Amino acid sequence: MIPIRDNIPSRRTPIVVLLLIAANVAVFFYEMSLPPGEVEGFFRAWGMVPRRLTDSEWAGQMGLPEGPAPALATFFTSMFIHGGWLHIIGNMWWLWLFGDNVEDRLGHLPFLAFYVLSGLAAGGLQFAMFRHSPIPTVGASGAVAGVMGAYLLLYPKASILTLVPIFFIITFVRIPAVIVLGFWFLIQLQYGMAALGQPDAFVGVAFWAHVGGFLAGMLLLILLLPRRNSSRR
Repeated sequence: MIPIRDNIPSRRTPIVVLLLIAANVAVFFYEMSLPPGEVEGFFRAWGMVPRRLTDSEWAGQMGLPEGPAPALATFFTSMFIHGGWLHIIGNMWWLWLFGDNVEDRLGHLPFLAFYVLSGLAAGGLQFAMFRHSPIPTVGASGAVAGVMGAYLLLYPKASILTLVPIFFIITFVRIPAVIVLGFWFLIQLQYGMAALGQPDAFVGVAFWAHVGGFLAGMLLLILLLPRRNSSRR
């Protein structure tokens, strides 16, 4: 299922969403400008590599800055790095589709804090599940998953125009957000559980980052919305 658009209009321009998309695209084009031999090093230096925190000797051997501070910083920097065109287009599309409404409800600066915290929580759960992995985790999908979790709580009955391929037939169907996003979350959880038993078979996708970001987004929304409502009153 590929969501195309929803039926919830925004009352104001999603400035933060646009800036986040611009930042991700800028970093991606910088990656594209690197010589092929330097891209892997860029991912390892700025992506979240769990083993950097659990094995300082290994980090030194790989030429990475030692100590917890540089490694912890990658939980943030990894959110702006993508592994290919499909990776960044998919993440930015889902951010644009659902992020405008969440930013509209939270406000610009609270949404920015919400987005970053969701991404950090996503990286944290991925690290907790694969503490000794030497594979860089990159992408905005954990933070975007947080946006999706918040959208699910805010607009569960929203109508999502969704592209549904059935064999060789492509059809468009309007599906409630609770089904689109709920189904997506269950898929991530299912594959995440499978990856615990066969990590090498699911090395290309950080499913637990998606799960962590989604749940963090729901929790953060619950924490942030009452404060904004009380301050308005």
